[in-house]
Amino acid sequence: METFKNSILTGDCLDVLKQFQADSVDMVLTSPPYDNLRTYKGFKFPFEEIASELFRVVKTGGVVVWVVSDATIEGTETGTSFKHALHFKSIGFNIHDTMIFRKRNPIPQIYRKRYNNEFEFMFVFSKGQVKTHNPIMVDCLHAGLELNGTTYKNYSKHEQKREKMAAPVKAQKIKGNIWEYVVGKNLEDQEAKGHPAPFPCELARDHIKSWSNEGDIVLDPMCGSGTTCKVAKELGRNFIGIDISQEYCDIAKKRTGLIEAEPTGKQLRLDSLLTEAVDN
Repeated sequence: METFKNSILTGDCLDVLKQFQADSVDMVLTSPPYDNLRTYKGFKFPFEEIASELFRVVKTGGVVVWVVSDATIEGTETGTSFKHALHFKSIGFNIHDTMIFRKRNPIPQIYRKRYNNEFEFMFVFSKGQVKTHNPIMVDCLHAGLELNGTTYKNYSKHEQKREKMAAPVKAQKIKGNIWEYVVGKNLEDQEAKGHPAPFPCELARDHIKSWSNEGDIVLDPMCGSGTTCKVAKELGRNFIGIDISQEYCDIAKKRTGLIEAEPTGKQLRLDSLLTEAVDN
Protein backbone atom coordinates (compact mmCIF):
# COMPACT_ATOMS: atom_id res chain seq x y z
CA MET A 1 0.00 0.00 0.00
CA GLU A 2 3.01 2.30 0.27
CA THR A 3 2.77 2.74 -3.51
CA PHE A 4 -0.72 4.20 -3.24
CA LYS A 5 -0.53 6.23 -0.04
CA ASN A 6 -1.01 10.01 -0.32
CA SER A 7 -1.91 9.96 -3.99
CA ILE A 8 -4.81 10.71 -6.31
CA LEU A 9 -5.25 7.88 -8.81
CA THR A 10 -7.01 8.33 -12.14
CA GLY A 11 -8.91 5.23 -13.21
CA ASP A 12 -11.93 3.01 -12.71
CA CYS A 13 -12.10 2.55 -8.93
CA LEU A 14 -13.02 -1.11 -9.31
CA ASP A 15 -9.84 -1.82 -11.28
CA VAL A 16 -7.72 0.21 -8.86
CA LEU A 17 -9.21 -1.36 -5.74
CA LYS A 18 -8.34 -4.83 -7.04
CA GLN A 19 -4.67 -3.83 -6.80
CA PHE A 20 -4.95 -3.05 -3.06
CA GLN A 21 -4.00 -5.53 -0.37
CA ALA A 22 -6.82 -7.06 1.65
CA ASP A 23 -7.40 -5.54 5.10
CA SER A 24 -5.28 -2.48 4.30
CA VAL A 25 -7.61 0.54 4.65
CA ASP A 26 -8.72 1.98 8.00
CA MET A 27 -11.58 4.15 6.79
CA VAL A 28 -13.57 4.96 3.66
CA LEU A 29 -15.50 8.21 3.20
CA THR A 30 -17.27 8.74 -0.12
CA SER A 31 -20.43 9.82 -1.89
CA PRO A 32 -21.24 7.69 -4.95
CA PRO A 33 -22.94 8.87 -8.17
CA TYR A 34 -26.31 7.40 -7.21
CA ASP A 35 -29.41 7.29 -9.47
CA ASN A 36 -27.62 8.98 -12.36
CA LEU A 37 -28.00 12.32 -10.57
CA ARG A 38 -24.34 12.74 -11.34
CA THR A 39 -23.50 11.00 -14.58
CA TYR A 40 -19.73 11.53 -14.24
CA LYS A 41 -19.53 12.10 -17.99
CA GLY A 42 -21.21 8.80 -18.75
CA PHE A 43 -18.96 6.51 -16.73
CA LYS A 44 -20.55 3.41 -15.19
CA PHE A 45 -21.17 2.73 -11.49
CA PRO A 46 -21.04 -1.04 -10.72
CA PHE A 47 -22.21 -0.65 -7.13
CA GLU A 48 -22.30 -4.27 -5.98
CA GLU A 49 -18.80 -5.02 -7.28
CA ILE A 50 -17.41 -1.87 -5.66
CA ALA A 51 -19.08 -2.76 -2.34
CA SER A 52 -17.45 -6.22 -2.40
CA GLU A 53 -14.02 -4.74 -3.05
CA LEU A 54 -14.50 -2.28 -0.18
CA PHE A 55 -15.33 -5.16 2.16
CA ARG A 56 -12.12 -6.88 1.06
CA VAL A 57 -9.77 -3.91 1.49
CA VAL A 58 -11.19 -2.44 4.73
CA LYS A 59 -9.55 -3.68 7.92
CA THR A 60 -11.53 -5.51 10.56
CA GLY A 61 -12.82 -2.76 12.83
CA GLY A 62 -12.72 -0.20 10.02
CA VAL A 63 -15.68 1.75 8.68
CA VAL A 64 -17.19 2.93 5.42
CA VAL A 65 -19.10 6.22 5.55
CA TRP A 66 -21.47 6.22 2.57
CA VAL A 67 -23.17 9.56 1.84
CA VAL A 68 -26.18 8.90 -0.39
CA SER A 69 -29.72 10.01 -1.16
CA ASP A 70 -32.52 9.18 -3.60
CA ALA A 71 -33.78 10.64 -6.83
CA THR A 72 -37.51 11.05 -7.42
CA ILE A 73 -38.51 9.43 -10.70
CA GLU A 74 -42.08 9.23 -12.02
CA GLY A 75 -43.54 10.28 -8.69
CA THR A 76 -41.62 7.93 -6.40
CA GLU A 77 -38.33 8.04 -4.57
CA THR A 78 -36.03 5.32 -5.85
CA GLY A 79 -35.08 3.85 -2.47
CA THR A 80 -31.47 3.54 -3.65
CA SER A 81 -30.12 4.60 -0.26
CA PHE A 82 -31.91 1.75 1.51
CA LYS A 83 -30.97 -0.74 -1.21
CA HIS A 84 -27.33 0.21 -0.78
CA ALA A 85 -27.51 -0.15 3.01
CA LEU A 86 -29.14 -3.57 2.86
CA HIS A 87 -26.64 -4.78 0.27
CA PHE A 88 -23.69 -3.69 2.41
CA LYS A 89 -25.26 -5.65 5.28
CA SER A 90 -25.81 -8.71 3.09
CA ILE A 91 -22.11 -8.94 2.18
CA GLY A 92 -20.91 -8.80 5.79
CA PHE A 93 -20.84 -5.18 6.93
CA ASN A 94 -22.72 -4.04 10.02
CA ILE A 95 -25.00 -1.03 9.66
CA HIS A 96 -23.26 0.67 12.57
CA ASP A 97 -25.22 3.94 12.36
CA THR A 98 -27.72 5.66 10.10
CA MET A 99 -26.80 9.32 10.23
CA ILE A 100 -28.34 12.40 8.62
CA PHE A 101 -26.53 15.19 6.76
CA ARG A 102 -28.91 18.13 7.06
CA LYS A 103 -28.28 21.06 4.73
CA ARG A 104 -28.76 24.49 6.24
CA ASN A 105 -29.14 26.00 2.77
CA PRO A 106 -30.97 23.38 0.67
CA ILE A 107 -31.70 24.15 -2.96
CA PRO A 108 -35.39 25.10 -3.40
CA GLN A 109 -37.20 22.47 -5.44
CA ILE A 110 -39.97 22.76 -7.98
CA TYR A 111 -43.34 22.16 -6.31
CA ARG A 112 -44.17 18.47 -6.60
CA LYS A 113 -46.70 18.08 -3.78
CA ARG A 114 -43.95 17.22 -1.30
CA TYR A 115 -41.81 19.09 1.20
CA ASN A 116 -38.43 20.45 0.21
CA ASN A 117 -35.67 17.88 0.62
CA GLU A 118 -33.08 19.06 3.17
CA PHE A 119 -30.99 15.98 3.93
CA GLU A 120 -28.93 13.02 2.75
CA PHE A 121 -28.14 9.79 4.53
CA MET A 122 -24.67 9.13 5.94
CA PHE A 123 -24.57 5.37 6.54
CA VAL A 124 -21.71 4.17 8.72
CA PHE A 125 -20.92 0.56 7.85
CA SER A 126 -18.41 -1.34 9.98
CA LYS A 127 -16.44 -4.49 9.29
CA GLY A 128 -17.01 -6.20 12.61
CA GLN A 129 -17.04 -4.12 15.78
CA VAL A 130 -15.82 -0.55 15.31
CA LYS A 131 -12.21 -0.22 16.45
CA THR A 132 -11.87 3.58 16.53
CA HIS A 133 -14.42 6.09 17.76
CA ASN A 134 -13.29 9.53 18.85
CA PRO A 135 -16.71 10.99 19.68
CA ILE A 136 -17.47 14.65 19.07
CA MET A 137 -18.71 16.19 22.31
CA VAL A 138 -21.19 19.04 22.66
CA ASP A 139 -22.24 21.11 25.66
CA CYS A 140 -25.31 19.97 27.59
CA LEU A 141 -28.09 22.52 27.70
CA HIS A 142 -28.76 21.94 31.42
CA ALA A 143 -25.19 21.24 32.60
CA GLY A 144 -24.95 20.87 36.38
CA LEU A 145 -28.71 20.75 36.97
CA GLU A 146 -29.73 18.62 39.94
CA LEU A 147 -32.59 16.28 39.00
CA ASN A 148 -35.02 15.35 41.76
CA GLY A 149 -36.63 11.95 41.44
CA THR A 150 -35.54 11.32 37.84
CA THR A 151 -34.06 7.92 37.06
CA TYR A 152 -32.10 6.34 34.25
CA LYS A 153 -33.85 3.71 32.17
CA ASN A 154 -32.20 0.30 32.24
CA TYR A 155 -32.21 -0.92 28.62
CA SER A 156 -32.12 -4.64 29.24
CA LYS A 157 -32.90 -7.26 26.60
CA HIS A 158 -36.18 -8.11 28.26
CA GLU A 159 -37.94 -5.77 30.66
CA GLN A 160 -37.05 -2.09 30.79
CA LYS A 161 -36.76 -0.84 34.34
CA ARG A 162 -36.09 2.54 35.95
CA GLU A 163 -33.97 2.02 39.00
CA LYS A 164 -30.74 4.09 39.23
CA MET A 165 -31.14 7.68 40.36
CA ALA A 166 -29.84 10.28 37.88
CA ALA A 167 -26.81 12.34 38.82
CA PRO A 168 -26.52 16.05 38.04
CA VAL A 169 -26.48 16.75 34.30
CA LYS A 170 -22.97 16.45 32.88
CA ALA A 171 -21.18 19.36 31.22
CA GLN A 172 -20.94 17.57 27.86
CA LYS A 173 -22.46 14.67 25.97
CA ILE A 174 -21.79 12.81 22.74
CA LYS A 175 -23.14 14.67 19.72
CA GLY A 176 -26.30 13.30 18.07
CA ASN A 177 -26.33 11.66 14.65
CA ILE A 178 -28.00 14.51 12.74
CA TRP A 179 -25.22 16.81 11.55
CA GLU A 180 -25.94 20.21 9.96
CA TYR A 181 -23.70 22.00 7.47
CA VAL A 182 -23.81 24.91 5.06
CA VAL A 183 -23.20 23.62 1.55
CA GLY A 184 -20.82 25.37 -0.83
CA LYS A 185 -20.62 28.72 1.00
CA ASN A 186 -17.48 28.38 3.11
CA LEU A 187 -14.22 29.54 1.55
CA GLU A 188 -12.54 26.14 1.83
CA ASP A 189 -15.44 24.57 -0.09
CA GLN A 190 -15.16 27.07 -2.94
CA GLU A 191 -12.06 25.21 -4.17
CA ALA A 192 -14.35 22.37 -5.26
CA LYS A 193 -16.70 24.46 -7.40
CA GLY A 194 -15.50 22.65 -10.55
CA HIS A 195 -17.33 19.54 -9.29
CA PRO A 196 -21.16 19.27 -9.43
CA ALA A 197 -21.79 17.91 -5.92
CA PRO A 198 -18.99 18.18 -3.34
CA PHE A 199 -19.81 17.68 0.31
CA PRO A 200 -18.57 20.23 2.89
CA CYS A 201 -15.05 20.00 4.31
CA GLU A 202 -16.57 20.18 7.80
CA LEU A 203 -18.55 17.00 7.14
CA ALA A 204 -15.37 15.20 6.09
CA ARG A 205 -13.49 16.67 9.06
CA ASP A 206 -16.05 15.44 11.60
CA HIS A 207 -16.18 11.92 10.19
CA ILE A 208 -12.42 11.52 9.76
CA LYS A 209 -11.81 12.71 13.32
CA SER A 210 -14.51 10.33 14.58
CA TRP A 211 -13.54 7.09 12.85
CA SER A 212 -9.76 7.26 12.33
CA ASN A 213 -6.50 8.20 14.04
CA GLU A 214 -3.37 10.00 12.85
CA GLY A 215 -1.36 7.81 10.50
CA ASP A 216 -4.38 5.77 9.38
CA ILE A 217 -5.23 5.29 5.70
CA VAL A 218 -8.41 7.10 4.60
CA LEU A 219 -9.76 6.13 1.18
CA ASP A 220 -12.25 7.83 -1.12
CA PRO A 221 -12.82 5.50 -4.11
CA MET A 222 -14.92 8.12 -5.95
CA CYS A 223 -13.07 11.16 -4.71
CA GLY A 224 -14.32 13.80 -7.16
CA SER A 225 -12.80 17.13 -6.17
CA GLY A 226 -10.81 15.53 -3.34
CA THR A 227 -12.54 16.86 -0.22
CA THR A 228 -11.94 13.64 1.74
CA CYS A 229 -8.26 13.57 0.74
CA LYS A 230 -7.68 17.26 1.45
CA VAL A 231 -9.12 16.99 4.97
CA ALA A 232 -7.42 13.66 5.70
CA LYS A 233 -4.05 15.24 4.89
CA GLU A 234 -4.80 18.24 7.12
CA LEU A 235 -5.61 15.90 10.00
CA GLY A 236 -2.41 13.86 9.71
CA ARG A 237 -3.94 10.84 8.03
CA ASN A 238 -2.67 9.11 4.89
CA PHE A 239 -5.08 9.49 1.99
CA ILE A 240 -5.90 7.67 -1.23
CA GLY A 241 -8.28 9.16 -3.77
CA ILE A 242 -9.56 7.46 -6.92
CA ASP A 243 -11.65 8.98 -9.68
CA ILE A 244 -12.22 8.06 -13.30
CA SER A 245 -12.38 11.68 -14.40
CA GLN A 246 -9.01 13.29 -15.09
CA GLU A 247 -10.64 16.71 -14.72
CA TYR A 248 -11.77 15.97 -11.17
CA CYS A 249 -8.45 14.33 -10.30
CA ASP A 250 -6.64 17.50 -11.32
CA ILE A 251 -8.84 19.51 -8.94
CA ALA A 252 -8.17 16.97 -6.16
CA LYS A 253 -4.41 17.09 -6.78
CA LYS A 254 -4.40 20.87 -6.50
CA ARG A 255 -6.42 20.76 -3.28
CA THR A 256 -4.05 18.22 -1.71
CA GLY A 257 -0.90 20.00 -2.92
CA LEU A 258 0.17 17.21 -5.26
CA ILE A 259 0.30 19.73 -8.08
CA GLU A 260 0.67 23.47 -7.75
CA ALA A 261 -2.62 25.36 -7.78
CA GLU A 262 -3.06 28.04 -10.42
CA PRO A 263 -2.70 31.54 -8.95
CA THR A 264 -5.86 33.59 -8.53
CA GLY A 265 -6.44 36.82 -10.43
CA LYS A 266 -5.44 38.76 -7.34
CA GLN A 267 -2.25 36.75 -6.98
CA LEU A 268 -1.44 37.18 -10.68
CA ARG A 269 -1.73 40.95 -10.30
CA LEU A 270 0.48 40.89 -7.18
CA ASP A 271 3.11 38.81 -8.98
CA SER A 272 3.03 41.27 -11.88
CA LEU A 273 3.54 44.25 -9.57
CA LEU A 274 6.45 42.53 -7.82
CA THR A 275 8.05 41.78 -11.18
CA GLU A 276 7.67 45.41 -12.27
CA ALA A 277 9.24 46.58 -9.01
CA VAL A 278 12.26 44.29 -9.48
CA ASP A 279 12.69 45.41 -13.10
CA ASN A 280 12.60 49.07 -12.11
